[in-house]
Amino acid sequence: MSADKVFEESVSAWDKAKPAFNHKPASGFYDPCQDFADRSIKCMRRNGNDRTMCSDYFQAYRDCKKEWMIQRKKSA
Repeated sequence: MSADKVFEESVSAWDKAKPAFNHKPASGFYDPCQDFADRSIKCMRRNGNDRTMCSDYFQAYRDCKKEWMIQRKKSA
């Protein structure tokens, strides 16, 4: 999976998750990047915990979190 494709998925993941995040209850926790976290964990399991094999997944998760934090700061 190319890094550009993964990054595009992370940005679109935030766009899809934004309404759910904005309308969650005050005490609820919502992480729009959870899908990317799950994918990276699955990759680690598939590849015997070899981090080098899953670097694209880790980068997608970091990119998603970064975009999420930027958007949260802008809307605050």
